[in-house]
Amino acid sequence: MTTILVVDDEPPFRRALRTSLRARGFDVVEAGSGEEALILAADRSPHLVVLDLGLPGIDGMETLRRLRGFSAAPVVVLTVRERQADKVAALDAGADDYITKPFDMEELLARIRAALRRSPEVPAGPSVIEAGDLRIDLAQRQVRREGAPVHLTRTELSLLECLVTHPGRLLTHDWLLRRVWGPGYGSESHYLRVYVAQLRRKLGDDPSAPRLILTEPGIGYRWIGQEPG
Repeated sequence: MTTILVVDDEPPFRRALRTSLRARGFDVVEAGSGEEALILAADRSPHLVVLDLGLPGIDGMETLRRLRGFSAAPVVVLTVRERQADKVAALDAGADDYITKPFDMEELLARIRAALRRSPEVPAGPSVIEAGDLRIDLAQRQVRREGAPVHLTRTELSLLECLVTHPGRLLTHDWLLRRVWGPGYGSESHYLRVYVAQLRRKLGDDPSAPRLILTEPGIGYRWIGQEPG
């Protein structure tokens, strides 16, 4: 059974979420503070964590940072904080998704299912990915469009690999810059704009009606070319 750790300091909210999740077949464990959450995460090894940011003691952001020190379980942040800066900070700290309260339960469940499909605990994805007329061979580092080779630079190929190996996930500017260009980068978002534009052109993706790379304005990009998992 899939275990979900719910971390929130409001018992009525935890109770309602527990009832809904258990009705869908999930096992649920609960924590009312960051400290308790870290103990339970280490002891129970949950498959996914639903995390509030406004916690007593160590807050949700610090809890997330410490959790990432020993667990790769997907984390869905569920909070009242609506500022884009909070969302970006949480995603950069290792969250897999971010939902603001009040929320729709069916949407939360869909986000949970998507995060579980992307979980590193599931078997590795295929080395060959097909998206429409594209064929991306990660092992051979080759891309074909309608059967013809697509010539990508090393940087373009690394950027594409980051995107297609995290399908559906919001990848922030900071994360992509550090992953593709190295740890010394993080604020040079104009690099990404240029390279994403080149990648779209070569892959035949129209930015006004994207079918491969979706822009999340001011935050980052998502690969939408194939189903996650």
